[in-house]
Amino acid sequence: MAARRRWHLALVVSVVVSGCTAGPFGLTAEAPDGALRADVAVPAEKTVVLDAGPGAESAIAVSSALFRSAPVVVVAAEADRAASAGAGAVAERLGVPALQVPAANATPVRDEVGRLSPQVVLAVGADARREVEAWSGKPEVIGIDAPQDGATITDLPAGLPAVEPAPPVDVTVLADTGRDDAAAVATARAAGARVVAMRGSDPRSDQAAIDALRAKPSASLLALGEDFGPPERLSRRLDAVGRGGQLPGGGQALFPGRLLVCLYGHPDGPALGALGEQDLEGSIARVKKLAEEYEPFSDVPVVPTLEIIATVAQGAPGPDGDYSGETDVEVLRPWAERAGKEGVYVILDLQPGRARLLDQAKRYASLLEMPHVGLAVDPEWKLGPDQVPLQQIGGVDASEINEVTAWLAELTAAKFLPQKLLVAHQFQLTMIRNEQSLDTTRDEVQLLIHMDGQGTTGQKVSTWDSVVGARPGDLPMGWKNFYDEDKPMLTPEQTMSYKPKPSMVSYQ
Repeated sequence: MAARRRWHLALVVSVVVSGCTAGPFGLTAEAPDGALRADVAVPAEKTVVLDAGPGAESAIAVSSALFRSAPVVVVAAEADRAASAGAGAVAERLGVPALQVPAANATPVRDEVGRLSPQVVLAVGADARREVEAWSGKPEVIGIDAPQDGATITDLPAGLPAVEPAPPVDVTVLADTGRDDAAAVATARAAGARVVAMRGSDPRSDQAAIDALRAKPSASLLALGEDFGPPERLSRRLDAVGRGGQLPGGGQALFPGRLLVCLYGHPDGPALGALGEQDLEGSIARVKKLAEEYEPFSDVPVVPTLEIIATVAQGAPGPDGDYSGETDVEVLRPWAERAGKEGVYVILDLQPGRARLLDQAKRYASLLEMPHVGLAVDPEWKLGPDQVPLQQIGGVDASEINEVTAWLAELTAAKFLPQKLLVAHQFQLTMIRNEQSLDTTRDEVQLLIHMDGQGTTGQKVSTWDSVVGARPGDLPMGWKNFYDEDKPMLTPEQTMSYKPKPSMVSYQ
């Protein structure tokens, strides 16, 4: 069972080593050649999130999770970066924990040293040596100077017992490079664990982390820091990493790792948007060129995208009476498949009329099972039981969008897909009723609010400010440029100047 763990709760399974001898402060593992080894452990749970802060706290957490005892513990003052770096290198060499002593409270470090029962504490730097020598009931303390100017410690002091690392353990440790977990990483490597360094706390968002985790799965995984949790969520993310496909532009999480630049419309013709002004190959070529125009103004990869109207609002009720014409799945499939081969993302847009959004979304489940296909809902065309298109601006309650979110999340999890995009178009606040109730908690789905206003620049900015202010939290935003209706249509540079910076820009 996956579990969240505070650093002082160590549920571990001992790794069998060659033998154990009784040292003056506890049991110490012994290698065949007589050298001493730490007694290394692996977590009992498959996925563990170590709910520990960076620095000294995370080092203790990893030590507690991976070591039952150690013949030597290497200690440095947390504030002394050179000493800490030297301590980490020595710890990895010996296969023993590297701990840091914080200036505020040394008690947790002292307690962890006591639990490990070392024969010797190797104190790197004068500050660490003074601190450890002041402890009562301490093991032998051997001091060593901190390295200078980035140098490494090559000569170990006399009196240190012969120590060698234990065999590697089948454990992977995830470390966020935005945190200072150097001592924790050194301790993990000292235990023989594999460390995967990544940007942020979502492994789906880092292509190098995805590649590393896929190349060598481990029986157990530790994640450094509560931002990785809860463990159940991390386990689902790891399932997607191990078995799911990739998004155009790399990775498996949408934002902030990419900018979508979209061509909007229906394949039938130009009346419904720019996408229908050319055939499939022409649309792909056009949107790729459009995306290139945004590259100078984006600090993330720009992904060309086709936003295809899948269901079209109609003035007549049609055979099913819902005032919405549903495009056949097999008509859209060549577009979705060809786009995927070309590295183009696809969004299927729903103009539901009187139909339920969820019912229409389910029609396209087979396309949404593709890793590069997302969904959009257009409340402008969501009608009440007595309404018809073009006579009023429609609207939808957040609860109906939430139904789509829940279904899309379940589909994504069941098929081990990368994160799905769900776009909600909006240019009047009445289009999404109870907007603050939108469900933004489903990790498998990324909700985006897309500003669809048209007109003068002043009118569009006013709409943008209104829509941005009404969104729940800090949901990513999209912006639409109209070739004919905007006066004037903004350039890519102008479009990307707004705050928050758009994560999606579409052209109609």
